[in-house]
Amino acid sequence: MSYPASASRYFVPEPSHWPVVGSLALLLLATGAILTFNSIAYGGYFLLGGSAVLTVMLFGWFGRVIGESEGQRYNLQVDRSFRWSMAWFIFSEVMFFAAFFGALFYVRVLSIPDLASAEQAALWEGFKNQWPTAGPAAKDAFTPMHAWGIPAINTLLLLSSGATVTWAHWGLVANKRQQLIIGLFLTVLLGLLFLGLQVYEYREAYSHFNLKMTTGVYGSTFYMLTGFHGFHVTLGATMLIVILLRAMKGHFTPERHFAFEAVAWYWHFVDVVWLGLFVVVYWL
Repeated sequence: MSYPASASRYFVPEPSHWPVVGSLALLLLATGAILTFNSIAYGGYFLLGGSAVLTVMLFGWFGRVIGESEGQRYNLQVDRSFRWSMAWFIFSEVMFFAAFFGALFYVRVLSIPDLASAEQAALWEGFKNQWPTAGPAAKDAFTPMHAWGIPAINTLLLLSSGATVTWAHWGLVANKRQQLIIGLFLTVLLGLLFLGLQVYEYREAYSHFNLKMTTGVYGSTFYMLTGFHGFHVTLGATMLIVILLRAMKGHFTPERHFAFEAVAWYWHFVDVVWLGLFVVVYWL
């Protein structure tokens, strides 16, 4: 990989206000989510404002970083630091989901059998060692989500998107711009289809299956795992759109394209997490 002589020194960016703007956006979004979930007025306004501020931050911060990259401000050492940073970021995300999978494992394998084996019903009369738990006297009965429907389709979509982003990478390395753009477009399309189907699944779960955040430990772990994964898919799709727009503007070369590689790493990570979710949450 070649780097310009003008970037012989390690590049240190100037102070930026964008992290503060991003923090404000997250604060507004979190406040809006809390108000909305508790049916308190003005929650939607906070969500709308947070989304607007977040959009401005993404355009501003991405634009600045892209300008630095296209201005050839980065050398080999900067590239190496980017790669290590992305690797550690993905590792932190692995630990993030490992904690949630661990919570589900604890409930299913340890907690429920232990409570069911007690001489006296620890939670309610007739409590049994079964998953998902039906609740006391089947109060607010719900239907668990099954694997062979929308989840199976979403699995196919994400696996296909992993193939298309790899195909796009092959096109970039071979300096085939059209293959790169088509592959990225297909990847974005598949990711958005996944999100659309997940929204539809949530709607069906709430309205027809009576599966809610308050539906015991099954409902809370289901939405915790699938919801956070959906959030990560949204982030990945957003980054892919940025990469697609950059590719259409002629950015990236076969030698210099770590931004593409970083997003591809992240997208493959999202694919692997979904496979775990499909097996553990939906199938087993």
